[in-house]
Parts: sequence; structure tokens; C-alpha cells
Amino acid sequence: MANNKKKNLTPVQQEYQEFANKREPARPVFKNCIRAFISGGTICLFGQAIQEMFVHWGGFDEKKAANPTIAVLILLSVILTSLGVYDKISQWAGAGSAVPVTGFANSMASSAIEHRSEGLVLGVGGKMFEIAGPVIVFGTVAAFIVGVVHLLFNPNAVGGH
Repeated sequence: MANNKKKNLTPVQQEYQEFANKREPARPVFKNCIRAFISGGTICLFGQAIQEMFVHWGGFDEKKAANPTIAVLILLSVILTSLGVYDKISQWAGAGSAVPVTGFANSMASSAIEHRSEGLVLGVGGKMFEIAGPVIVFGTVAAFIVGVVHLLFNPNAVGGH
């Protein structure tokens, strides 16, 4: 706990905080990292397999196969979320299931499912984009910054060359 917050606690609360900290089980950081690596890698491997299917059987080139691949991964994530399977995967995988695009789709679908009783606009739409909004804003800002940096270090990019 930060020292500023600790100053506001009574002596009894500070004593309890120390007691609780001593009894908190150690986090299995290495095991969690391995699980995240395996699960995130498996999701990416599965996405690569889907992309290869679009290239070989769908007639797409590698660049154009990326968009339908992402759409399929998002669709599968939403289906698995609605069936309650993705949450079980996430409990085991940790951050490995949250980082790829499937994790973002899972968070939006979970929010939509949870708030559907509040109506389509205020429940599903409002709560779903309460989670998506910051991601979209920061993604857009990051893309803008990367674009400006690219433009500054590559002046030939202005004309599209």
C-alpha cells in the first residue's frame, strides 16, 4: 500500500493491513507468464491458420486475408463468450487471452450480455462502448502519434511514395 494511503489509516487498520499482507499467498508469476504465452500464442496460431485458409481456399492474397481473419476471430470470441466458454479459458490463460483482438471482443460481448436487460441503447450500446470507448480513443491517438512520427522521420511519405 502506498505511504500516502497508509498515513490515513488508523493504527488498527494499519495492523490489519500488515496482517493481511503476511498471509496473502504468493502469486505464481512464472506459471502465469507461461500460461499467457501458451494461450496467446495458441490464439495467434489459430488466427494464422484461419488466414492461411483464406489465402489457399478463398483466393485472397495475404494482405486482403487479414480482415476476414480478424472478423472470424471476433465472431468466434463472441460465440464462445455467449456460451460461457471464453471466461473459463480466460481464467486459466490470464493475460494471454486478453491481449489479442479476441480479448477485446470478449470484453465488449460480456458487457453487452450483462447489461442487455437495461435495453438496447442504454444497456447494450451504452455499456458496451463504455469499455470500448477508451480503447478506441487511445488507439486513435496512438495511431495519430505514430503517423506524425513516421511523417517526421520519413518526409518522402507525404506524396504517398
